[in-house]
Amino acid sequence: MRLVVGRPAPRFYNNISNDETQDVASLPHMDNGLYQDKYRTASTRWPGYDYGESGIYFVTICTQSRHRYFGEISVVSVPEEASVLVPTALGQRAGQCWQEIPQHFAFAVPDAFVVMPDHVHGILIFAKPTSATSRLGTFGPQSQNLGSVVRGFKVGVKGWASRHGHTFAWQSGYFDRVIRNDAELEKARQYILNNPTQWAADHEKPNSLFR
Repeated sequence: MRLVVGRPAPRFYNNISNDETQDVASLPHMDNGLYQDKYRTASTRWPGYDYGESGIYFVTICTQSRHRYFGEISVVSVPEEASVLVPTALGQRAGQCWQEIPQHFAFAVPDAFVVMPDHVHGILIFAKPTSATSRLGTFGPQSQNLGSVVRGFKVGVKGWASRHGHTFAWQSGYFDRVIRNDAELEKARQYILNNPTQWAADHEKPNSLFR
């Protein structure tokens, strides 16, 4: 089962202007579609940005101690050679929980997503009907922002694991990036889709992001 999900996304929302800049020193760089730094243990915030706004967000969530709870990457040849996750039951459930996010947060639309052995990557599109939380420098209701969506997803996976007798723990926090334009969106999607292949190629290398 290849737990990669992709779908077309709408154009970018006007309240995320392309000339806004993030604190580059505090964020991993995207080079040829690959993040070069290791994942952080806590969310890297864009200072002054309201994470409850309509917009597009790239999220990475890791398991505790990067334990491979979700399965292993295997190279298959049918219908063509590809690197895919052979998921555990917990890995399958993580994929299901991601797709169920709109059932709990109607404004959050899942886009490209992948489950890896010890982490997940996903893109979330926030499409809110009003701009009640549209001011930069402020934060919207804590039940309606990126942090609450990620917490809900993590709780859903952890709760399922506990109910079914699986040992499991998330790493505290998560990594996020505000996607600001079409080029960044396409790069993030390609990064997600290529993640299993990169794991197979690079995860044994010293200091590799994918180990």
